[in-house]
Amino acid sequence: MIQNVLIGLKDRLIYIVILALASGIIAGQFTGDQINTYLELAVVPALFVMIYPMMINLNIQKVLHVKRHLRPVTLTLLVNFVFAPVIAVSLAWLFFNGSPTYAVGLYLIALIPTSGMTAAWTGLAGGDLEAALVAMAVNLLAAVVILPLYLSVLAGNSVTFAPMALYEQLLIVVVLPMIAGMLTRRYLIRRYDADGFNRLKPMFGGISTIGVMLIVFIAMTMRSSDILADPVTSAITVVPLVIFYALVFLTGLGVGRLLLSTEQSVTLIYATSMRNLSVALAIVIASDTIGAEAVLPIAIAYVLQPPLGAVYMHYRQDIANNNQTVTALLRERILT
Repeated sequence: MIQNVLIGLKDRLIYIVILALASGIIAGQFTGDQINTYLELAVVPALFVMIYPMMINLNIQKVLHVKRHLRPVTLTLLVNFVFAPVIAVSLAWLFFNGSPTYAVGLYLIALIPTSGMTAAWTGLAGGDLEAALVAMAVNLLAAVVILPLYLSVLAGNSVTFAPMALYEQLLIVVVLPMIAGMLTRRYLIRRYDADGFNRLKPMFGGISTIGVMLIVFIAMTMRSSDILADPVTSAITVVPLVIFYALVFLTGLGVGRLLLSTEQSVTLIYATSMRNLSVALAIVIASDTIGAEAVLPIAIAYVLQPPLGAVYMHYRQDIANNNQTVTALLRERILT
């Protein structure tokens, strides 16, 4: 019963985020300072609920297998930490020149790649699953090291950043949950064996979804007035995000076709177009210097990212793997 509920929550992440976002903005119009104080106290427990289960599902030991998958993993690093930041800076300059906090939200999306769904989508689309697992581990570790340096440069004078302070936040919201997740993973595998652990894994995603819902609601409630003060800028946030995802996806698609096998190309696409939004969200909420408005683009990204993964997965399953064209499939669907 509980397992089915948690799996159902994970499968409905898009709707849950939309509901949390909208209800938080509405609730924020009726809350006062006292309620916001209580909400601040709920931040740390909500962060734990969001991040810790996600880390149980991440097999960080896969980083030891990087030599076996050197080419695809290297290409994911180049796209994620060279190309994606360039796109993010360009889009922030075009769309968020007067809204530096929204720009920081976009930078965090760009600089923290590979979500928990990277491996799942890769497997469903017929990609190289082990390469995806290695890429997830390597990219997350790289982000922990690179993020404070990149962010202190990209944010400029618009937001005050102390790289060491951001490293401390990463220690709290990424490294410590990662260590706890590794220990929990080992314990569960010893107790239930690998098959039993795999049966438990979907539950962790559901628990993490509850954390995402709580964090989005808390952040939107506390910053509702700021977001509604400039509704046009807030609404237009979706445009640069759509462009960002489209450009990163097309880059992964093009690079993969030129330099990798079909299976590795699928891995590259998902390891670059899927971003680790939970970690990005946690950093914003845990930070004393990043305005909570930065949650808005991250929350919108939660809505955009799953459909992108699903559309490409269906393309691989229904078209590419059957040697069919998009036109022929559409004609077949219309006729039937």
